[in-house]
Amino acid sequence: MTDQTISGGAPAGRGDEEPILLLTGGRPDLGGGALDDDALWSLYDVDDRATGVLRVNFVQSLDGSATVDGLSGGLGGPADKRVFDTLRSLADVVLVGAGTARDEGYGALRVSAERSARRVAAGLPAQPAMALVSGRLSLDPGSDLFAVAPRRPLVFTVEAAPADARARLSEVADVVDVGTDTVDPARIVAELTSRGHTQVLCEGGPSLFGDLVAADLVDEFCLTLSPLLEGGHGPRVITAPTETPAPPRGLELGHVLRSGSTLLTRWRRPAGTSRGGAGGGSTGGGTAGTDERSRG
Repeated sequence: MTDQTISGGAPAGRGDEEPILLLTGGRPDLGGGALDDDALWSLYDVDDRATGVLRVNFVQSLDGSATVDGLSGGLGGPADKRVFDTLRSLADVVLVGAGTARDEGYGALRVSAERSARRVAAGLPAQPAMALVSGRLSLDPGSDLFAVAPRRPLVFTVEAAPADARARLSEVADVVDVGTDTVDPARIVAELTSRGHTQVLCEGGPSLFGDLVAADLVDEFCLTLSPLLEGGHGPRVITAPTETPAPPRGLELGHVLRSGSTLLTRWRRPAGTSRGGAGGGSTGGGTAGTDERSRG
């Protein structure tokens, strides 16, 4: 995340660090006081890690923008950063579109030493894995994202991707085809599951999020509402595929947290529904075949 300011010098949507409080969410044991890192881990953890969960995390302004001046960093504050780090710590793999990784300046995926120790104590690898989506493989194999990554990244692409780019990236990442000309989101999830990555955290961008929703693969949506009116210039957190838009899909409220004027929400797939079975969605198609369909 990056610090950006609005007129008057006040950081956009940030403010002073304030405690995170649980407003609602069926956890009376966590109510009434500030949530520490142990409490946040417990709140966002799942009951059974063997059961696949694809969780998407975004921050947006009150008027629905996913960015300020083209980046999401200006929307996030200390509370959002703490939840962001918690979600990464709990994930088996972080999934992100190539455009978002470039635009947001992603480096090597690495959680802090304290969070790494917590992962190891829970029986997880010290660091989560990184997976990128790029139809054209327009990624720099010499960037820190690959060069100093603690774990060899995955790159999901298509059979039609440029051979020279594939050869370069194959030296620093596992390049996996998940479609002929267009990326199939269901195949991405299947490939991750086959590698033991059942807990998937998607950090965008909006096009990749749209493809996952269209394929009815999203199990959880974590959305931070930044106390900022962006003014209507930025994009939404989700961009629908250009073909057939996904039907509306209902989610259930998991919990609401508050830190000052920032609200941090968690929404979940309704109980008793499964991927591809809620709202008539299909797990078979996707359109993330180019970087434009995976940009932030």
